[in-house]
Amino acid sequence: MHQAQQQNGAGVGSLRSYAAGFALSIALTAVSFGLVMTGTLPRGVAIVCLFAAAIAQMLVQLRFFLHLDRSSAMYWNVMSLAFTFFIIFLFVGGSIWIMYGLHYRM
Repeated sequence: MHQAQQQNGAGVGSLRSYAAGFALSIALTAVSFGLVMTGTLPRGVAIVCLFAAAIAQMLVQLRFFLHLDRSSAMYWNVMSLAFTFFIIFLFVGGSIWIMYGLHYRM
């Protein structure tokens, strides 16, 4: 298999990068599963660790499988992803804010 190639500035995955992404994904999933099944950590710490593992899992997926990086060709893809996160934040945050207001007034 060829090493990572550049096409119009965008990175293309290689077998090595896909294998690294797959191994990291499996490791992060195993850590999350182990945290929940063993119950060794207090509940609050376990939840924080699960969120950290979920964020790391998302970054691994974006980097190794969707090939989002800092290259010039990926700039607009990263911007559209950031805008998507912003819109999701607005919808979820606005919904929670409205629900809290309704709960307060009842």
